[in-house]
Amino acid sequence: MEGSPQNTLPITMRRSVKAAQVRRELLPHQSSELLQELHLLTRNGDLNADALRKLKQVNHLVQLVQPALDDIWSRFGEPVVVDAASGNAYFGFVLYELFYKPVQKGRLYSIESRPELATRASERAQRLGFDRMEFQSATLEGATFPPRIHFMIALHACDTATDDALLAAIAHQSDYIAVVPCCQAEVAEQLKKVGKGDSALAALYQHPWHRREFGSHLTNVIRVLALESLGYQVTVTELTGWERQQLSALLGATGVNPKLTRKLQLGN
Repeated sequence: MEGSPQNTLPITMRRSVKAAQVRRELLPHQSSELLQELHLLTRNGDLNADALRKLKQVNHLVQLVQPALDDIWSRFGEPVVVDAASGNAYFGFVLYELFYKPVQKGRLYSIESRPELATRASERAQRLGFDRMEFQSATLEGATFPPRIHFMIALHACDTATDDALLAAIAHQSDYIAVVPCCQAEVAEQLKKVGKGDSALAALYQHPWHRREFGSHLTNVIRVLALESLGYQVTVTELTGWERQQLSALLGATGVNPKLTRKLQLGN
């Protein structure tokens, strides 16, 4: 009809970066050679849109956790970081280049349930000479963790695997934890089984999408309450543009060291 607004989809600009401009997208001391090995750069050294998005996410998290890493590097002779549910271990490799290479101390353990990813990452570490990275193919529930953990990271631990990472971090006295949970289905499934017992409350999760979102929110609320019961002081912030979701919640908690203390970070 003439004069009526047209139904059009918003145009999303997908920015890529040519090789000559890649340096401006990197953190100080971050090398394009590592990004080439991780296949984030094309053969010509360009960053395509998807790789640029992933790099920005990784680098953003590196900047968020840097105070924690600086703290454990200053306080411990052999700092131990665990990258749980590590996938391709992009985050772990970037951490190693920025924090492990400059000083000859510390170990980085990567745990991934998919054997092919763990094997590929291990071979990549050997090629790079990253000899203080160790790889284990296991679920978080069945993994063997080092006796003492100083920083637990779990960025893609689906559903209750995030809770397995949190339990391991607490059991091994981790000074810092950073987790970004995803695919949280456990509580949503329980809500589905509950049905409409309380009609007023059931309105919050009657529809599948509401049930999933409400279940996800409730899951993180329960995690916060559990951590606070153990003495953590928890704060909540947001991450935007995260890989599997447009908006993620980042929860932070402090507890032990008088200056920076213990930080716990959770993502929704």
